[in-house]
Amino acid sequence: MYEFNIPTLEPSELKIPEEMDGLRELVYNLWWCWSPEAHLLFHRIDGPRWQHYRNPVELLLGLEPHRWEQLQSDPVFMGGLNDVVGQLRRYVQGDPPPWFRQAFPEFRDGPFAYFSTEFGWHESLGIYSGGLGILSGDHCKSASDLGLPFIGIGLMYRRGYFRQSIDLDGLQQHFYPDYDLSRLPLEPVAGADGLELRTAIDFPGREVQARVWRAQVGRSPVLLLDTDVPENRPEDRPITAMLYVRGREMRLCQEIVLGIGGARVLDALGIEPSVWHMNEGHSAFLGLERARRRVSRDGLSFLEALEDSRQDAVFTTHTPVPAGNESFQNNLIRKYFAGYAEQCGIDMDTVLATGRVNDDRPDDGFNLTALAIRSASAVNGVSALHGEVADGIWRHMGRDLPEDGRLVGSITNGVHTPTWIGPEIGALLQEHLGSDCLMNLLSPSFAQQVLAIPDEAIWSAHQEQKKRLIELTRDRLMEQFARHGRAPDELAAIQTHLSPDHLTLGFARRFATYKRAALIFRDVERLKRIVAGDDRPVQILFAGKAHPADRPGQDLIKEICLSTLSPDWKGRIHFIENYNMRIARFLVQGVDVWLNTPRRPQEASGTSGMKVSLNGGLNCSILDGWWCEGYDPAHGWAIGDDQNSGNQDEQDGKDADALYHVLEDMVVPAYYQEGGGLPTGWIARMKRHREVLRPHGPKIEPGDRVPRSPGVPFTRRCLPAFREQQVWYRCVPRSRPYSGWR
Repeated sequence: MYEFNIPTLEPSELKIPEEMDGLRELVYNLWWCWSPEAHLLFHRIDGPRWQHYRNPVELLLGLEPHRWEQLQSDPVFMGGLNDVVGQLRRYVQGDPPPWFRQAFPEFRDGPFAYFSTEFGWHESLGIYSGGLGILSGDHCKSASDLGLPFIGIGLMYRRGYFRQSIDLDGLQQHFYPDYDLSRLPLEPVAGADGLELRTAIDFPGREVQARVWRAQVGRSPVLLLDTDVPENRPEDRPITAMLYVRGREMRLCQEIVLGIGGARVLDALGIEPSVWHMNEGHSAFLGLERARRRVSRDGLSFLEALEDSRQDAVFTTHTPVPAGNESFQNNLIRKYFAGYAEQCGIDMDTVLATGRVNDDRPDDGFNLTALAIRSASAVNGVSALHGEVADGIWRHMGRDLPEDGRLVGSITNGVHTPTWIGPEIGALLQEHLGSDCLMNLLSPSFAQQVLAIPDEAIWSAHQEQKKRLIELTRDRLMEQFARHGRAPDELAAIQTHLSPDHLTLGFARRFATYKRAALIFRDVERLKRIVAGDDRPVQILFAGKAHPADRPGQDLIKEICLSTLSPDWKGRIHFIENYNMRIARFLVQGVDVWLNTPRRPQEASGTSGMKVSLNGGLNCSILDGWWCEGYDPAHGWAIGDDQNSGNQDEQDGKDADALYHVLEDMVVPAYYQEGGGLPTGWIARMKRHREVLRPHGPKIEPGDRVPRSPGVPFTRRCLPAFREQQVWYRCVPRSRPYSGWR
């Protein structure tokens, strides 16, 4: 089993009594994110402060001395603390042994290094914006649960991603926090000299220094680079200040720090990964850094070094949308990589060629997806359909492919079950399936056990989660409308909005225009008939952010927010501001139906609907992303078909009509068919949805031999046993010829 040795310095501000020192281990390991027992413990320390900050480091830093004394003298609290710390220690030490240790007891290679520009583990650490970050966070957690030899690399954004508020006119306002990193669950990494580790990254005419922070995610360490250090020029310190900064040159600087700086940090710590995983093209410069190292260390030519380094690298592309496949002007690359070319003994045209999409169009710019493809031995999309679409876009970059061959394969995304399952549904499953049910989702008896749970119990658990969602929504609306200066009577009326007895639809995601958040408003009169009826009422909850540079996305938010104010809806359509992981948990745990209306085939995967299915909710979606594989009329609904019109407006109209048809004739009648009694037909769908959309694949038992088949994804051979989050690495012979260089 690979053992990490990443020395850290103790954060100086947090002082904990010696008798409670286990609390330090707990708050600096993000395992608490998915531990209900840890959450209860933090709530017991100071409930109001925990609810406000949702950050155990901040919670403890503000604790009064007398409260420490009270806690130490409380045997119930101390017993709970010892129990939770004991759980963490057994988990970290591998008791019981995790899956990877059982399946591969002789593994002694280096770790799987996972580079991602954002990570979403918990709302208290806002270095994520949307699906990519949440997927990365779930990836870390699942790798930890599996016991994979895994290490993450990212950036520490001191100002994170923006917090959202909606003003009286429906306009999105952006507020960036300014994190005090000493008050977050992070520890500074120590260098060989016992001081804070620094790594130097080459920039034009200077070096930029990066400090390194460790976020410990269960068993998985993640290293976060931070340029806000005194050694840097004032203009370089903000490089890692904000996630997805708007300026193109600053964005390039961030991606240089991530890819090149991240590779150098691992080298400084003496960590040699067995697999280098580029999660989206943002980290693609690590391929150039690894090639440079081989040129200087082994005396290889640049092309030989690039070929050699790509053998143990893999790349996941996450979107076919052009904005997600970043390009930079050639003059910017010349500015930042002239010194690199000199070190490698090549000219700048050779460097530029590594990021060229088409050989015959050298002026198109430097594309990071193209660089990542050339730097990797294998490329995958994140759903079956997305793999096909991505292969159609990028297949021309793969030389020597057979006519029916693929450059881009696919592994469908998944979710980390313990993070997203609601407390009532989770407790119900444990009661009927056993306390370790979430770790045994592939058990042959799982389906029968889920179907055998009494309908009353399923419905009661779901309704409790739904009530909690409604309470949260009312609280957030009260805060928002009070800020807008609404009258007391209007604020009081909010408490009459929404009912747990009404069919509740949810739509929450990044407000990119291709996701078509406002599609349901295309025919307002028809929507009014669906939503505002008293005999079969429907309520819809929206949430999501648009990037500060995305004006059309912000216009969508404005359109929806202003629409929700219409008295025609009877208070049944609402927009919840400042969407984050906490709001997401409430939504996916409490809604009856999850809406998803992207323009096919631009939704690469999407995972929010999977989180809904964990909690018994149903999906109503365009046949795009993962829903192409997950859809079954026995437990969900498809909007329209899999045919696309060449005219965008025509397709939007067709899909809107199909959406209304599904809601009017299928979803609403199915929910209300029992006439006020227990909805047994709906509950049958809930059970079926929860049972079918679970991990599938052959389970690898201890001692099983898994052949190292060339070109077969590692998880296709051995990790389908735990596909709640796909974690994949290829074991490719180093002699495999490269077919992707152009």
